[in-house]
Amino acid sequence: MAPVAEATQEAGDAQPAGGAGEDRTRPELLIITGMSGAGRSTAGKALEDLGWYVVDNLPPQMLEPLAELAARAGRSVPRIAVVVDVRGRSFFAELQGALAVLDTRHVSPRVVFLDASDEVLVRRFESVRRPHPLQGDGRIVDGIAHERELTSDLRARADVVLDTSTLNVHQLGAKVAALFEGELTEALRVTVMSFGFKYGTPSDAEHVADVRFLPNPHWEPDLRPLTGKDAPVAQYVLAAEGALPFLERYAAALQPVLQGYRRENKRFATVALGCTGGKHRSVALVEELGRRLGAEGVPVRVLHRDLGRE
Repeated sequence: MAPVAEATQEAGDAQPAGGAGEDRTRPELLIITGMSGAGRSTAGKALEDLGWYVVDNLPPQMLEPLAELAARAGRSVPRIAVVVDVRGRSFFAELQGALAVLDTRHVSPRVVFLDASDEVLVRRFESVRRPHPLQGDGRIVDGIAHERELTSDLRARADVVLDTSTLNVHQLGAKVAALFEGELTEALRVTVMSFGFKYGTPSDAEHVADVRFLPNPHWEPDLRPLTGKDAPVAQYVLAAEGALPFLERYAAALQPVLQGYRRENKRFATVALGCTGGKHRSVALVEELGRRLGAEGVPVRVLHRDLGRE
């Protein structure tokens, strides 16, 4: 998506989800709608990364049954986002009525309307070489004009209007996160993973470090059958020359990186440490690195990719 104006909250009394006074005993329902090409899919993906349950292109008639199911599920499905747009054609006209019904039932839905200038929308459609869903045999601008007419009342009742004209996909994701991440969602989830180079370098790791510079416990008969999660191996690895300085400096080097990821709205990061087989050195160091990052307030998941393969 090409650069997608600053986010503006046009409803004066609207508050970001997760705000003060929110009724946490009922599921939150967020309706993502607006102009085609304004970034609805990007907003939905950003919410999904924040832990919301996201349903794309749901017919408005299904909103009430979905809300009822969520209410029965209780806290197991506390936050639901539904992307509703003109792809539903005749169904879309019934959205206002469906929202009115929900107001009297289990939830009070909030509406986020994504918009952009006609010029930007035309440029985005041309860049992906796709027609506007409402242009028919006409031009892209005809489809945009028709969609604006259909959505004018919905835009007027929206809790939040986001003008994405000058935002790229990453900036839009950051705006959505700033509004709706709430206190239940970790801003950045870090996976610290051990692996064995003999099984290949992990393709999903942003940072890879080689810890084969340390002595290999494999060559110690008493340690060979153990793993880096066992105390004797962990003590052997951490006592090796260079092990602790490496951990201290590597953890310190990761801090500005993780802070930058948060600023750029990156929600997941994987740091991988590798040794030969992924059984001893990398496992011991990942366990210790995970402990250190966790002590500094970083939400960490420790994973040993190749442990048990030998």
